[in-house]
Amino acid sequence: MTSTLSHEEIQAGWRDAHVRPLWEIAQAHAPDPAAGGPAGWPWRTLEPLVARAISLASPASAERRVLSLIDPAGKPGDFQTITNLNAGLQILLPGESARPHRHSPDALRFVLQGGGAVTKVDGTLAAMEFGDLVLTPGWCWHEHWHEGTAPMVWLDVLNVHAHLNMGTFSFEPGPPHDVPPPVDVAAFRYPLAAAKRAVDATAPGRDGARWFRYVNPATGEPVMPFLDSYLVRLEPGQTTLPLRTSAHSICTVVEGRGSTTAGNGTFAWEPRDIFSLPHRAPITHCAAEPAYLFVVTDREILRRLDLLTEDYG
Repeated sequence: MTSTLSHEEIQAGWRDAHVRPLWEIAQAHAPDPAAGGPAGWPWRTLEPLVARAISLASPASAERRVLSLIDPAGKPGDFQTITNLNAGLQILLPGESARPHRHSPDALRFVLQGGGAVTKVDGTLAAMEFGDLVLTPGWCWHEHWHEGTAPMVWLDVLNVHAHLNMGTFSFEPGPPHDVPPPVDVAAFRYPLAAAKRAVDATAPGRDGARWFRYVNPATGEPVMPFLDSYLVRLEPGQTTLPLRTSAHSICTVVEGRGSTTAGNGTFAWEPRDIFSLPHRAPITHCAAEPAYLFVVTDREILRRLDLLTEDYG
């Protein structure tokens, strides 16, 4: 049967009925190819922006003084760093505090600059020094205050978009209530020195790098499996075996200099640089000197859903 309506009239009818023909949806049967390279946020670019944020906002005027890292390939209005993961720089000055709240997404803090701050996770106090990892699992009350003498900057990573996509995002401001008693801080705070000793003692993995997974020392399991975190040691002059994975990752440089190639791009990095890694693209790392990378990934989410694929070589 031939329609007597014009193309424009047909399209208007579909829009009015909130209908869209599947054959006109380009991505319906062809997901975006992972042809892009790593998205990078060099510290030399971020540092002056941190200073600008200090002059423009305070924890008293905003929920948190955070500069969100936005996927340059995202659509207008998007605010994820990479699929399922959101990262940003949180800044706290001496004497400042960030008021308590809680939310369903898990969150972690990896200290990039400074020391002397404290994070309270439910009833447990966790000190924050350079290179420390502090965890705030989903629906735990958490707040921060700064007892040091110089500005603090740390990397926040949350699985906000995983919750938004599943419809499970929730947020509650303080004051805290129903707070559990304090627990062993070792479940929430991982000092850099201890992590480096652990990764140095680890045998090289399949890709040739040394990987240390942050786990609860009492159980051997991750406190927050859906924000899977690692410290990676790279040897100078060594290029890791290419890895293709369905997981998405965010990396920051703790020590050393080198480069990472993913898909069609290469990102040269140095301390405090941050970069994201696309899925399904071959990823290799090469260090010019002994280097440590902090890596956060949604790998465990995909593994538990039987959606994780990993190929080396």
